[in-house]
Amino acid sequence: MTRPLVLLTGATGQVGWELARTLAPIARVAAPGSGELDLGSADALRDAVRTLAPAAIVNAAAYTAVDRAESEPERAEAVNAAAPAVLAREAARLGALMVQISTDYVFDGEADAPYAEDAPVNPLSVYGRTKLAGEAGVAAAGGPHLVFRTSWVYGARGANFMRTMLRLAREREELRVVDDQHGAPTWSRMLAQGVAAVLGGALRGGRFEVPPEHWGVHHLSAGGQTTWHGFARALLEADPARAEQRCRAVVAIPTSQFPTPARRPRYSVLDGTRAARAFGVALPEWREQLALCLAP
Repeated sequence: MTRPLVLLTGATGQVGWELARTLAPIARVAAPGSGELDLGSADALRDAVRTLAPAAIVNAAAYTAVDRAESEPERAEAVNAAAPAVLAREAARLGALMVQISTDYVFDGEADAPYAEDAPVNPLSVYGRTKLAGEAGVAAAGGPHLVFRTSWVYGARGANFMRTMLRLAREREELRVVDDQHGAPTWSRMLAQGVAAVLGGALRGGRFEVPPEHWGVHHLSAGGQTTWHGFARALLEADPARAEQRCRAVVAIPTSQFPTPARRPRYSVLDGTRAARAFGVALPEWREQLALCLAP
C-alpha cells in the first residue's frame, strides 16, 4: 500500500525539522523550503496543495520573532493567520487532515492553574493575536483539523532560550533571568514525536481519520512547570560542557527589570488532559525532556 503524503511547512524551523524526521516512518513527507513556497502568497499555497493533493497538511511554519512582530504586524499576520486559513480551506476541499501548531501565548497569563483548551483567550502581543487568528481560520474551514498549542519550545536548532543561555553561560560570569513568568519548557523533538504519534494512530488505509469529536484544539506541552530562571538554572546544571561555563550566578529578576516590546503571559501552563484522553498522548515532565535533549 502506498504511504500517504503529508505536506509539511516550516521544515527548516526547530519544530518542523523534527517533524520531518518523526513523520517519515508513517508517511511520505513533502517539505518545501521557504525558497520554494512563499507563505505570504495565497496563490502559491493553493497551488502547492492542489499539485500535491496530500492526505494531511502539517503547518509548523510561523513568524516566531515575538518582539519583532510588534513592529512587523503585517508579516506576522500573513504567516501566522492568513496562511493557515488558506491551507485549511484547501485541506477541507480535499478531505485532508489539517494540523496547526499554535502557542500558549493566546492566553493572558492571569490564571493560577493550567489552562484547558476552552479557557478564555486574551493574547497580549501581536504574535499571540496572529496565532489565535490562525487557529480561528483553521476551524472556520470546516474540515478535519487538529490545533496543537504548545509552550516554551527549545531544541538544538534555531534561536531559542536553551541555546541562548548555554552561549551566554560561556561568555558571562552572571546571568539575570526573569523569575515571575511560569510555563513548561518543551523540547521540539518531544513535541514532534507527540504529533507523529497522533497522526500514526489516526492512519487508516492511507488516510488520516480523526473522529469529529476530537477535532479542534489540544494542548501538547511538557508536564510540570517552572520559570525562566528555574529553566536557566536547570540548563546550566545539566550542560554536558559545564566545565566550559564562566557563569557563577543565575540571578532571579522580575519581568519589570527586563522590559521587551511584546508582553508575555505571567502564567501559561497548559493542561494536556484532552490530548491524553483522545489520543493516549502526553509529553514527559520538562526536566525529563531536558535531560534527554542534553544527553551526550
